[in-house]
Amino acid sequence: MNNIVKPKETGLKRARTVEEYIDLVKNALFEVEDLRAAIEYDNEGMHDAPVFLEKLENAVRGVYDDMVAGTYAFGREDLAFMSIVRDAEEGALPFKYLLVRINETHKHGLEVEEEN
Repeated sequence: MNNIVKPKETGLKRARTVEEYIDLVKNALFEVEDLRAAIEYDNEGMHDAPVFLEKLENAVRGVYDDMVAGTYAFGREDLAFMSIVRDAEEGALPFKYLLVRINETHKHGLEVEEEN
């Protein structure tokens, strides 16, 4: 299932600065943790969040940890979490656009404003 919409098709832009990119990743981590908490609350603390959520959290945290450690590098390939994003049922990830934006920034670099 390939229901990924590219940022350019939706008007989403890649991060413009390193700081903005780091903030996007921090926001994605917050969103994953928030989704986990909501699922656990709805299930009365049964801790039965979907399996993909733990994998997603680990993958996003890995990107953030690499940034903090100074070992992160932009690349040409999708980030590890994109397979999870592609396979997630519609509506399971209300912040899918954020993950796509992070991935697009990773693959294509920072959005540079063209000067006239």
